[in-house]
Amino acid sequence: MGRRERNKQQKLERITAAATELFSRYGVDEVTTQQIADHADVGTGTVFLYAKSKAELLLLVHNVKFADAIETGVAVASGTPDELDALMAIVRPIVHCNRVQIENGRTYLRELVFGDPEEPHHREGLALSARVEAAFVDVLRRGDRISETDAAELARAISAVMFISITATVYRALSDDEVVGVIRDQVAVMLGGRAEGGRGAGTAGSTA
Repeated sequence: MGRRERNKQQKLERITAAATELFSRYGVDEVTTQQIADHADVGTGTVFLYAKSKAELLLLVHNVKFADAIETGVAVASGTPDELDALMAIVRPIVHCNRVQIENGRTYLRELVFGDPEEPHHREGLALSARVEAAFVDVLRRGDRISETDAAELARAISAVMFISITATVYRALSDDEVVGVIRDQVAVMLGGRAEGGRGAGTAGSTA
C-alpha cells in the first residue's frame, strides 16, 4: 500500500472511530456531520468522500457491528441441534446489536429498507441482511425436511418478524431477552409441528 492509500485508510479509520463514538454517546439524531469531521480532525468535504450523508455514515459504522453479530450467531447456531433454538441463536446477537442504542438501530434498519441501494454502504448492509436469511435457510434445511424454495420463503418471513420486532415502538420498553422471546413465539408458530421449543420470554408475544 502506497503513502496515498495509507493516508486514505487512516482518514477512513478516524472518521469511522469518530462516528462510532459520537453516535454511541449521543445517538445519530443528535450528531452532525460537522461534529464527526471535527472529532476525526478532517474537513467536512473529506467525510463526504467516504459517506455521502449522515445516514451513510451510520451504515458504515453499524455494518461492522451487524457483521460481527451475524458471525457470532451463526457460530452458536452451528452447535445447537434444536431448530428453533438454532434460529434464536442467530437472532439473539442481532437483536442486541440493534438495541445497544435503540434509535441508532431503528434508524439503521429503516435506512436498509428505504435508503438508496446504490450507495456502497447500503449495498453492504443489504448483503448482510441476505447473509442472515442464508443462515436461517441453513438451519431450516437441516435433514432436508423442507425444500430449498420453502426454506428461503420461511427465512424471509423470520427475518421480517425479527426486524419488525426490533424496530416496533410497542416493544421499545422490553429487554433484549423479551424481544427475543416475542420473536421466538412467532417463529415457533411459523415452524408449526417441526418446532419443539416452547414459548419464549416475550410477554408481548400474544399481541405481535
